[in-house]
Amino acid sequence: MAARTARKKSTARARFRLMSPDIRPNGPIAMEQVFNGFGCSGGNISPALGWSGAPEGTKSFALLVHDPDAPTGGAGWWHWLVINIPAGTTRLGKDAGKVDGSNLPSGCVHIDTDFGGPGWGGPCPPVGDKPHRYNFTLYALKVDGLDASGASASLAGYMINANAIGKAQLTGKFGRKK
Repeated sequence: MAARTARKKSTARARFRLMSPDIRPNGPIAMEQVFNGFGCSGGNISPALGWSGAPEGTKSFALLVHDPDAPTGGAGWWHWLVINIPAGTTRLGKDAGKVDGSNLPSGCVHIDTDFGGPGWGGPCPPVGDKPHRYNFTLYALKVDGLDASGASASLAGYMINANAIGKAQLTGKFGRKK
């Protein structure tokens, strides 16, 4: 009995996890990642991300980065959306969020953010707000890709959720005093 239990534990699938060498869970986001505009003067470089333990049957991934604390009347703010990340991919390198998509794996597609265009748009909350939460959510999808060209962030999110078989999340925080 003990041997069978040990075998079950050793063959159990690892938990789906999203990690970053640039952001520890619930930790601060560095100026390197902060937006450069709207009164912010960061580097606007997307953080490196890595993941493991994707669910069985994953055919692609999608990444959504959202600030639920943005003062938008409840909609929050979309900072980065990437779809059609190939199933064999386990990481996005630092600065994968370049507007032209040149640092993304082949086949990936940016969806326009709330900044009005594609690519990484770093944190830039209003001065004096409590630090905002930036939720990086990686979705494992049951489809090879999504046809979301021209879709809004909300429509892309709807399509992603409709095809998700798992998700992993990492949250970082950023606030401005002045």
